[in-house]
Amino acid sequence: MLSADVTACPYPEARVVFQPGGNVRDVDVRRLVPRTDVLLADPRLAEAERRLGRGLVKAAVVRAQQRARNGQIDPAEVADAAVAELPARAAGLTPVINATGVLVHTNLGRAPLSAAAVDAIAAAAGHCDVEFDLAAGVRARRGAGALDALARAVPEAEAVAVVNNNAAALVLAATALARPEVAGSPEIVISRGELIEIGDRFRLPDLLACTGATLREVGTTNRTTAADYAEATGPRTAFILKVHPSNFRIEGFTAAVGVPALAELGDSHGVPVVFDIGSGLLTPHPLLPDEPSAATALRDGAALVTASGDKLLGGPQAGLLLGRADLIRRLRRHPLARALRVDKLTLAALEATLTGPVPPVAAALAADPASLFDRAERAVARLAAAGLDARVVPSSAAVGGGGAPGVELPSAAISLPEALAAPLRRGSPAVVGRLEAGRLLLDLRSVPPEADSLLAAAILAAASR
Repeated sequence: MLSADVTACPYPEARVVFQPGGNVRDVDVRRLVPRTDVLLADPRLAEAERRLGRGLVKAAVVRAQQRARNGQIDPAEVADAAVAELPARAAGLTPVINATGVLVHTNLGRAPLSAAAVDAIAAAAGHCDVEFDLAAGVRARRGAGALDALARAVPEAEAVAVVNNNAAALVLAATALARPEVAGSPEIVISRGELIEIGDRFRLPDLLACTGATLREVGTTNRTTAADYAEATGPRTAFILKVHPSNFRIEGFTAAVGVPALAELGDSHGVPVVFDIGSGLLTPHPLLPDEPSAATALRDGAALVTASGDKLLGGPQAGLLLGRADLIRRLRRHPLARALRVDKLTLAALEATLTGPVPPVAAALAADPASLFDRAERAVARLAAAGLDARVVPSSAAVGGGGAPGVELPSAAISLPEALAAPLRRGSPAVVGRLEAGRLLLDLRSVPPEADSLLAAAILAAASR
């Protein structure tokens, strides 16, 4: 049997078909586009449906079909086009190599988790004993492993608790530590120099005010004394709040009151001192002498310390509460604690961060500048051999995430033409650096050594596009 000869027509929606016997007719090209059910039966798309779900796969098929109807691709290419459009994973978040030199980059997800934490999340993703005693077969304390690990990490704390972020920890403290025996809204005494604003217009005074508490602001922006606190502390005071101004510094004619003096004042009035240390440093770090730690704050007399889990600690997003057992008990028993509790994945990652190997943030913080230059030189040698304009330059990295403002960490960077910034961001994996003086700098302090080969390959791929 003779087959029809199909050739292109000037109109994208039609084709000229030469049939046996010399007859000629126009055929709507849309009739040649494979049906959705036929395409979904393609083994590649069927496998993708099991991995990604029907919705994402069908959406890729529909887009490919529309391209064929528009004349952009041949109907026979629809299946291949749909496969090419499939996302790598069901979630829309894209893995990024952080080469900005900012170790805790809020826009890039703050602290990268350790391999141990990632493995713990995978283990806890299904059913797990988050709130069950397998030996006794009865209900158990929720997240006991993570809480015990946190308590061991900071033995100065009589008790600990975990909520979903540091802002939640402060909200819980402001709500639960109110004095019910005193009429009127509870008061929180705080220095005007510590009424901070952090990213995305988050303002601490607004957060505390939404709990119904009244802020008793004392002192001035640059100077606050113990007498200022003493004058404002009274029967309605729920607690004295000290906040580490972690994302800015005030220099010059300044005065502030330390935790020991505040604790003495608080004890004389029967009022606890709550210290928001912010960045989550549990014990002092030699490179960050001005960054407060939970251990030091508690030794100095703070009754309660709040901190973030996804900054210098290097774990998942969490709000850490450490301090006196009676205060932690009040926080845990407050109804709001249920609304702010963390899930099993956070508990798993937090425990692995505390008990496992050194997290990536801590490793990056401790990196030897000489080793950073060695890594940069090896990468540049590979890139230069491929004809790229690549150089090794000294750089200054930063902690980021509102931690250790003004502290510069000596580093080494790969300097590339600025034009590579956009293709690197669009690559897989995406690479994000920083622009300085018309060059793209890829700072290696925020890049783990095991990612060096991947980074070099990404640069070469971006340069070839």
